[in-house]
Amino acid sequence: MSNGAEGGELSELELLDQRALEALESRDFAAARRWLTRAAEVDPDDVSRWLKLAAACRATGDLAAALTAVDRGLTRSPRDFLALLMRANLLERMGQPHAEAYAIAAGLAPPDTALDPATAAALARGRKIYEEHVTKKRAALQAAGRAATAGDDTFEIDRFIDDHLRLTRRYRQEPSDYYYPGLPDIEFYPRRHFPWMEAFEAETPAILEELRGVMDPGLTGFKPYIDYADHLPIDQFAPLNHNPDWGAFHLIQNGQRIAANADRCPRTMAAIAKLPQPVVPNRAPAAMFSALKPRTRIPPHTGVTNTRLVVHLPMIIPPSCGFRVGNVTREWTVGEAFAFDDTLEHEAWNDSDQLRVVLIVDVWNPYLTEEQRAGIVSVMGAIDAFDPSGAALGL
Repeated sequence: MSNGAEGGELSELELLDQRALEALESRDFAAARRWLTRAAEVDPDDVSRWLKLAAACRATGDLAAALTAVDRGLTRSPRDFLALLMRANLLERMGQPHAEAYAIAAGLAPPDTALDPATAAALARGRKIYEEHVTKKRAALQAAGRAATAGDDTFEIDRFIDDHLRLTRRYRQEPSDYYYPGLPDIEFYPRRHFPWMEAFEAETPAILEELRGVMDPGLTGFKPYIDYADHLPIDQFAPLNHNPDWGAFHLIQNGQRIAANADRCPRTMAAIAKLPQPVVPNRAPAAMFSALKPRTRIPPHTGVTNTRLVVHLPMIIPPSCGFRVGNVTREWTVGEAFAFDDTLEHEAWNDSDQLRVVLIVDVWNPYLTEEQRAGIVSVMGAIDAFDPSGAALGL
């Protein structure tokens, strides 16, 4: 083919594209469809041409042909955002499942600032459709899961559902020093693992009374929780090193009873003594009142080992305090204890103008057998015998 009227020669493909463009501009979509179909046969690798053909087919009311054209383009470029967005829209118009298709397109979308207003609006609408779809699907799956799950504790089945729906990130244990294989990645452990929890919570009034007895205006009995030598690479904890904004009133530290403090808190020590704390000479257990001063944040970090969990019993909790472990964020409630795996990334904050205090103790990970616990204690003892300086790390 040639175009003598233009005074120059055009290739067959160029002429087909030109005639298709003219037809589109004149809104002769049937003609545009014919020219674009022929052009796509000549050069099937141009995704934009397949999208133009899909648009022409859509304009003539042939949605099935439009979907076929989009799919032909996606075979050449499966991650093409515009093709994926058009595909989702076509499925919606055809009354077919489309929410997941919108999610795929959204996952490959460029920044909204790079989109023209019409495309940005279409993408926003698609995102909303998918969010509504997920909300309905989650409710249906939860109803099914809970109907088949005995008891009131639905943590595992809910997480199974949320992971499937990609509502949660899969955090993994990252202990700084000691990893025991086979223990689950659970942020806050279900209460069924701790038959002693309710009795421990019942001691809250007595413990709180003792706490108030050791708190003076300057919190002189509290030492900086982060207290490392200045030459050590403590990274994100540097602003809190030697800083009383995050303080600890130690009752048991590295397995040693701190008599000057513990003697002032006999009811607290009696309550702690009933818990399944790990006993490792020169390392564990640990127990303390942890005080976070106003406008103080503890940065994201992970703990030393997954062989034990950390228990919080909230004592003094002003508003605007929070605690995140992995995917789960909670507020503290006075007298309501919880146990969490501190080898999953966690952080805490006190955005109030008042002091926040919790009682912190460690307990054995409930998934460990007595034999496994004994093995861990024996190995830790051997580690210390070989290198006594390592005991300062704790369990």
